[in-house]
Amino acid sequence: MRLRSLLFVPGDRPERFAKAAGSGADAIILDLEDAVAPAAKPKAREAVADCLGTPAEIIRFVRINPIDGPHLEADLAAARGADGLVLPKALEAATVRSLAALAPGMPILPIATETPQAIFGLGTYGEAADHLCGLTWGAEDLPAAIGAMGARRPDGSYTAPYEMVRSMALFGAHAAGVAAIETVYPAIRDLDGLAAYAARGAFDGFTGMMALHPDQVPVINAAFTPSAQQVEQARAIIAAFAQAQGAGVVILDGKMIDAPHLAQARNIIARAEGAALPTGRD
Repeated sequence: MRLRSLLFVPGDRPERFAKAAGSGADAIILDLEDAVAPAAKPKAREAVADCLGTPAEIIRFVRINPIDGPHLEADLAAARGADGLVLPKALEAATVRSLAALAPGMPILPIATETPQAIFGLGTYGEAADHLCGLTWGAEDLPAAIGAMGARRPDGSYTAPYEMVRSMALFGAHAAGVAAIETVYPAIRDLDGLAAYAARGAFDGFTGMMALHPDQVPVINAAFTPSAQQVEQARAIIAAFAQAQGAGVVILDGKMIDAPHLAQARNIIARAEGAALPTGRD
């Protein structure tokens, strides 16, 4: 499952579904949670169910409401034809297992940092990796939950607590062996800022990113697709080790290259060829 870009679309705005699907995103997320007012949720479920009843080439997730709330049964019924579920307010692997028991075989993408308790569960997701297609985080609900004024400085950078949370989510995903999905960039008209943010995410080790607007998708796809130069360098590293007949270290362009560089090169090639990086469900 290739997940460079995942585009949210409100479930009660069916007139936007086709545009979202045609945006070039690897997946769309039909949202039944935060983007939909309580009174509009029944209408949103009908629209989502209708959408999922029609075949499509794009991957379609449904973001359900929290599993401890009153909407779960109706949300899961509407999402029956989805390719996966986005799980908000996830606390730990146990939350994933609870949902998996109700939706067997459905890949799950938890949003794993929306409450203070959830931060301490980020190291547990390997226990539920068979149910996961990735792990993502968010910087909006957590500040509200602890009474903070926000997660970002005036220049858009994260304050220290949320830099820590971002890093823990990144390492939690990789520790579980699943795709690490960067959170949204809320300034939807600031495409230059988005490009810098997405590039940083790819540099740090995220493998994809969520989007709020179709205009963001090409920028995100570009950031999470290895460049021609990166691919060329990766192929050179792989070739150098192949020629070295089992050596642990080789010299390439005057630099020492060892096993971590080889692993990174293989990941770059896999991403460039459109293959999913190692995840719990492929």
